[in-house]
Amino acid sequence: MVTFQTSSVHWSDSVSQLITIDLTAADARERGRQYGEAAREQIARSVAFYAESVARATGLPWQEILDRAPAWVPVIDGYLPDILDELRGIAEGAGRSFEEILALNSRGELTKGNPFAGTDATTDRSTNDDGCTSFAMLQQANALGRVWAGQNWDLWDGIADTIVVLRIAQPGKPTIVCHVEAGQVGRHGANSAGLALNANGLGAGFGTGLGVPGTFVRRKVLESWDMHDALAAIFGVRQSLSSNLLLTHRDGFAIDVETTPGRHGWMYPTEGLLVHGNHFQSFIPPQIEQSYKPFSVDSLYRTPRVEEGLSRARVDGTTEEAVQHIVQTTMSDHFSHPNAVCQHVDPRRHELDRYSTIVSSLVDLTSGTYRLTPGLPCSNSYQQAPWNLYDGPGPEDRPHVPGPAQALAVAG
Repeated sequence: MVTFQTSSVHWSDSVSQLITIDLTAADARERGRQYGEAAREQIARSVAFYAESVARATGLPWQEILDRAPAWVPVIDGYLPDILDELRGIAEGAGRSFEEILALNSRGELTKGNPFAGTDATTDRSTNDDGCTSFAMLQQANALGRVWAGQNWDLWDGIADTIVVLRIAQPGKPTIVCHVEAGQVGRHGANSAGLALNANGLGAGFGTGLGVPGTFVRRKVLESWDMHDALAAIFGVRQSLSSNLLLTHRDGFAIDVETTPGRHGWMYPTEGLLVHGNHFQSFIPPQIEQSYKPFSVDSLYRTPRVEEGLSRARVDGTTEEAVQHIVQTTMSDHFSHPNAVCQHVDPRRHELDRYSTIVSSLVDLTSGTYRLTPGLPCSNSYQQAPWNLYDGPGPEDRPHVPGPAQALAVAG
């Protein structure tokens, strides 16, 4: 089943429609086909944008990228079974080639340079990356005693009108609600087991060989029943780029993992609050420590400003509306405009390298509400997605693993 909820709202500075797509087919290929049909126009726009921007980043013609993209197939298939069938279904539904959909889901790797070069790529890939500011706010960080997760997602303004919100129901797995670039299978979201994921680019890449593209790592995290499996999905894979993954659980736990092709670093909340931007905050990888510079220098002030703003929720966040106001005000901060927490297009940059906050998200893991601003948070209010996170299987429904109450009953 595919459902749509549309309204005349603003994605970035241009009028578009907020599209929500409910995917409930048990078969991965059919689920993908439904997705492709529903987001056909948005996928076409995304392909057109990346065909130009990837060629600029890699120096390779788009057709050559598509010819080489199948090199990722065995790497992905060994990590996340069945997802390739979903990609094939998306391609069929959207009237695109499988290689185009595979490239869309690997756009992070493709916009940092040539991932097929096969040479030592130890470098600080400091250009053409998306910025973001993510946060986890646990019970002790707000007067309501709730668990929140959120983010400003800053990305190329040229794809702002391709964003869709998905609800993905799969047999034997938690139900996922996520917002993604059309055609992608995972990015930022949360699931019915009470786990949320927010992600940020870190820029740096090094090492040789193709790793699993970050989109598929994020999808596997969102399919996890618990924090153990989510962390195993992160630590049990090699990626070719560095990215930051912030995990928040409704039971009041959060951890931030700075992933690299080598070792990872991690951080925990301070007094219930954890904020991360686009620079390494827990460590600097030894491969780049002698030359490291944050690719996004505004991250160095975005992070403390969001920390300071959200800390007001400890005292002033006495109602849900108050928390939303604090978050929206904080995530609409214009200090050092246009390169601010609420990022506006900087006209001094190349037209393919202009960023803006295309979505600000606020997920209440206590109540299950999933809210997003369709574009800049300074000019758009948070709109609630038409689903509750917990209208899906919870931990007690996990196949082959009894929940805590069941385990205690058996032990007794």
